[in-house]
Amino acid sequence: MKRRPLVLALLSLPLAPLARAGVSLREPVIGACDGCEAVFDGLPLAPGSRARIAPIGEPGEPLTLTGTVTDLRGQPQPGVIVYAYHTDRGGLYPPPDVATAGAARRHGRLRGWARTDGNGGYRFDTIRPGAYPREQMAEHIHMHVIEPGRATYYLDDVVFRDDPKLTARQIHALSGGRGGNSIATPERRDGVWRVRRDIVLGQNVPGYPPART
Repeated sequence: MKRRPLVLALLSLPLAPLARAGVSLREPVIGACDGCEAVFDGLPLAPGSRARIAPIGEPGEPLTLTGTVTDLRGQPQPGVIVYAYHTDRGGLYPPPDVATAGAARRHGRLRGWARTDGNGGYRFDTIRPGAYPREQMAEHIHMHVIEPGRATYYLDDVVFRDDPKLTARQIHALSGGRGGNSIATPERRDGVWRVRRDIVLGQNVPGYPPART
């Protein structure tokens, strides 16, 4: 089989079976991202639509992050991998528990992957991150997506509307940035912060490939 048909055939198959078969597929990084290759370091073979970032017992206020992933036409997209990482409650990236290197080590141990369900939904259970010590940057959760067989890129950080460090300029910039509006309005119910971050694939992402036909 020629190389091009082989690649196309592989891209049409589900990601997890390929990984189990030993086929290494790394989607190209687009949108000028330093360290985006970290999304592949530790990626589970078959992530579920619900994942835990901070382990149970991690100091901090519990937080649940949910959302729906759609394409530019508003159609829900199943099978997209959403990657998220953030600081601990003190605003630091705690060292990972397993051996990692480079960008993945900088991301720390509070990181996770969720694969969107049939309705494009995902969920992370974690804690509310702390702001960087002695800095004016608002609390945030870093996010990336992997579109299997297509591309990987970062999204604008999730920030919290009730954060006093969030400026009007940031609100304006993030209300329609990479991957859609990333400003979440936290609601606290039963002792858990609940935030929502819907994702629009490719929105305002430089170099985003055109839709396949």
